[in-house]
Amino acid sequence: MKQEHAAVSAAARAAADASRRGALRSRAARDGAERVIRCALFGCALLSIASTFTILAILLWQSATFFSMPEVSLADFLTGTTWSPLLGAEKQFGIWPLVAGTMLVTAIAAAFALPVGLVAAVYLSEYAPRRVRTALKPVLEVLAGIPTVVYGFFALTVITPFLHDRISEGFGTYNALGAGIAVGIMILPIVASLSEDALRAVPRSLRDAAYAMGSTRFDVSTKVVVPAALSGIMASWLLAITRAIGETMIVALAAGNLARMTVDPRAEVQTMTAYMVQIFLGDAPATGIEYRSSFAVATVLFAITLGLTVVGNLVLRAFREEYD
Repeated sequence: MKQEHAAVSAAARAAADASRRGALRSRAARDGAERVIRCALFGCALLSIASTFTILAILLWQSATFFSMPEVSLADFLTGTTWSPLLGAEKQFGIWPLVAGTMLVTAIAAAFALPVGLVAAVYLSEYAPRRVRTALKPVLEVLAGIPTVVYGFFALTVITPFLHDRISEGFGTYNALGAGIAVGIMILPIVASLSEDALRAVPRSLRDAAYAMGSTRFDVSTKVVVPAALSGIMASWLLAITRAIGETMIVALAAGNLARMTVDPRAEVQTMTAYMVQIFLGDAPATGIEYRSSFAVATVLFAITLGLTVVGNLVLRAFREEYD
């Protein structure tokens, strides 16, 4: 019996030692895997930061080269109201016609997409049955996967003819309204999807408290849920507006290539991104002033989007709500 007991004890000690050794090896393996994952995540973050600063450095360097040319001055670029770098003996580089065209198309897109997207988000969050919401939200998000060139052709072949035939004959082949509506359709899923997520994140207790006080569903939706989710709604709006400002193919196809300062939605306009597309088609020499001017325009576009991002962060902090 003593021998059997000693053998059992020895086996138990051996098993315990093996178990401890396995635990140590497992812990070491987990620590190693964590270090690899941490390094990979740090590398991805560093790559994104390095890419951003590399792009910014190239833009600034090329823009400095552009402004060092004798035909250009920084004051005329920032205050001029005529942009004609490709026509005429005297080239003029006033950025405001391109900025005005970009803002006009963006304003039209925002006027269409922001209210429609918010209403769609309220319906999906507060009114739609589960089956309807499950079916409609993926269909809505499919719009985000459609190539933007398709939206451009849709504006040319459907939206613009409709505007010309049913609204006014003043709409030509290229116009700001058709391009703005197409851009609005493109950014609509961003507004609707993100706003719906923000609305559904509002605690159920707020809704129940409002219903307990006799509020209707419309009152709860508009006076309780939407204000409580205002931070997320504003984030979706700012993201959509930034996306609209940077849109390229739709405005290049549907808005036109005539840079001018106007607020007439029937007019042909040119945005900053459309001008860059025009330059990089290959008609302008890579060492010419026209080619260099595209980098200055890109720098202005970068500054506008950066400013919107900073303002957006300040707005989000002001309207941010936290719930336990």
